[in-house]
Amino acid sequence: MAVQRAVHRGRDTLAVVDDAGRFLGLVPPPEVLAVLAAEHDEDLARLSGFSHDVAAARHASVESIGQRFRHRLPWLLTGLAGAMVAADLVGSFEAQLERNVILAFFIPGIVYMADAVGTQTETLIVRGLSIGVGVRQVVWRELLTGLLVGVTLAAVFLPVGLWRWGQGDVALTVALSLLAACSTATLVAMALPWLLHRLGRHPAYGSGPLATVVQDLLSVLIYMVTALNLVH
Repeated sequence: MAVQRAVHRGRDTLAVVDDAGRFLGLVPPPEVLAVLAAEHDEDLARLSGFSHDVAAARHASVESIGQRFRHRLPWLLTGLAGAMVAADLVGSFEAQLERNVILAFFIPGIVYMADAVGTQTETLIVRGLSIGVGVRQVVWRELLTGLLVGVTLAAVFLPVGLWRWGQGDVALTVALSLLAACSTATLVAMALPWLLHRLGRHPAYGSGPLATVVQDLLSVLIYMVTALNLVH
């Protein structure tokens, strides 16, 4: 506040006085500029959704290779474990896939779309948390947006899939799976950053890999269960 007043009044130094108003000295121009630079950096860090304060943002940017490795590897190992679980999950529907090989063609697309929708929501949530915007303030808007996105993608795919592959049950299965997977991804992408934030962990490190593996497993499960009930 004092630095802002000095700038607005065209002063390049600040006088320091005690409680009795006695003059104690001056804050030189370099120190005034340093305060302004620190405030500027902090504003940029918050707007980018990177950190609550500039010190943490700077630390995360300039930390050593070893620190970067330790912060990221556990989450990525979790993702690797999730990938192996997903492989087992798909394998448990092997008979269904053998009878309808075309079902396997759409697994990457459904997983990708759910991840993409989740990433958009996750980015918004992490940035919001960094500037003090709680999940409760955006939860309903994001949930409805995710549902709307899922409905739109399903509506776009259904006629195209029916025309392109000519199997109504498969086209309907993919459309419904897109709707459910995208809606679920929005929920996961909001819940995990919020949970990590409440636990005192930086959501930018863990929410991405963890949300991805959870979304992938849910997307595959939704798709295969839907196919099991609709495709004969």
